[in-house]
Amino acid sequence: MENIAFIKLRDWITADDPRVAGLGIMLVIIATGGTVGLLFGGLGPIIAIGLLAALTLGVLMLQSTQVGLFVLVGLICLLPYGALPFKVGFRPTFLDFVLLALFGVWGLRLLTGQQRRFVMSPIGGWVLAFLGWAGFTFIFGLRYGGLNMTITRNFLEIMLSVGLFFMVVNQVRTNAQLEQVSRAIILAGGLTSTLGIFFYVIPGELTIRLLSLLRVFQYPTDNILRFIEDDPEQPMRAIATSIDPNALGGLMVFLTIITFAHLFATQPIMPRPYLIIIAVLMALTLYLTFSRGALLGVVAGLGAMSLLRYRKLIIVMIVVAALMLILPQTQFYVTRFIEGIQGQDLATQMRFGEYKDAFDLISRYPFTGVGFFGTPDIDIYVGVSSVYLLLAQQMGIIGAGLYIIIGVSYLIIMLKTIQQVPIDHPLQTPLLAYGFAILGAMVGGVFDHFYFNLTFIHVAAIYWLTMGLGMTTVVLWREELATKDQ
Repeated sequence: MENIAFIKLRDWITADDPRVAGLGIMLVIIATGGTVGLLFGGLGPIIAIGLLAALTLGVLMLQSTQVGLFVLVGLICLLPYGALPFKVGFRPTFLDFVLLALFGVWGLRLLTGQQRRFVMSPIGGWVLAFLGWAGFTFIFGLRYGGLNMTITRNFLEIMLSVGLFFMVVNQVRTNAQLEQVSRAIILAGGLTSTLGIFFYVIPGELTIRLLSLLRVFQYPTDNILRFIEDDPEQPMRAIATSIDPNALGGLMVFLTIITFAHLFATQPIMPRPYLIIIAVLMALTLYLTFSRGALLGVVAGLGAMSLLRYRKLIIVMIVVAALMLILPQTQFYVTRFIEGIQGQDLATQMRFGEYKDAFDLISRYPFTGVGFFGTPDIDIYVGVSSVYLLLAQQMGIIGAGLYIIIGVSYLIIMLKTIQQVPIDHPLQTPLLAYGFAILGAMVGGVFDHFYFNLTFIHVAAIYWLTMGLGMTTVVLWREELATKDQ
């Protein structure tokens, strides 16, 4: 019926009789203007624009998971905590809607037979095991605390984030689609970096005023500006729209490594001058977060990439390191980094205390952890600045072990595939980008907890999205080899 209505409307406004066509066009203008006017008048301009944009994107996402992935990347980078401005029993986030839309469209394709094949990928079994164990520890942990709906919703969100791995492997099926998602990640990362630098250099009061406009989407309005050790006398830290500077640093690990991999590619997917600008913006934003864990992750990822393929990148890294050592503006950063290695600054000493407490909890509940709702003992708590220790607290050494096995298996497969693929092959760059981005996150995860944390769903989402894109590249290469052998 809808198709017939649209056909009649199209025939009306394209009629040969100009009076009939004019009447039809006028009707569309009045209807559209009236709807927009009601929205703007009743809801206000920000909510109205957001609602119209959301409806448009929603229609597009229901037609294509590729569009859904673009929207997902944009939200992860630019509006990670955005939620509905009104309650529907609770306030679902925009990420919730996009994740549900992605899995809904994929599910419909499976049910209707549009997709008959389910791709597991070489590490799919381990990921399923991790999901299963997470579900078990979630239920098992109910014995230590009552059911909390917020935690339950966040847990379901992070399970959907892990499920992105399978969705990506099954829906990104061509090199062209892979390149499209890569461009979206780089462009969204460029915008994030621009915002991070912009909010850093403008007056603090203006930053607070601008970011407070997001309160309509349930963004925090207190404690917006962040400083080293929460001391306003010390340097401010970049936040962009991630609010937490360490969360922004964790996000920049993926964005920076992926962008630099494409920057040094033989055939970049974007004009190289644009990639240079975006890469510089990302590097500067990473620096301004003062996140030492994120910096170590990026150095590890780019260092391994340079040793394996991009020799010119070694020179760039040496020059940047030399500038940081000699420039007066970077001396505070260098000093803080050295103090962190030596364990002399307050933040590092607090982390050492967290590690000690984490090992205490893990020693009491080694195999299953305590779940996600709380602890049975009043003298211990869940929370530590390391994704591996946090997983061991919540899911036991079994859960943390599965997480590590997935990461190590992934890296081994990626390295083997990189060695097989010719240097000038189109799949070489995404292998390097998505392989070493996960390496950077695994190194950064030793010092940060954002990569699997119920509070920072967007960082977990980009972790599994990146892993899915990397494994997609492996699957595409193996399918290409199988075709050649036939």
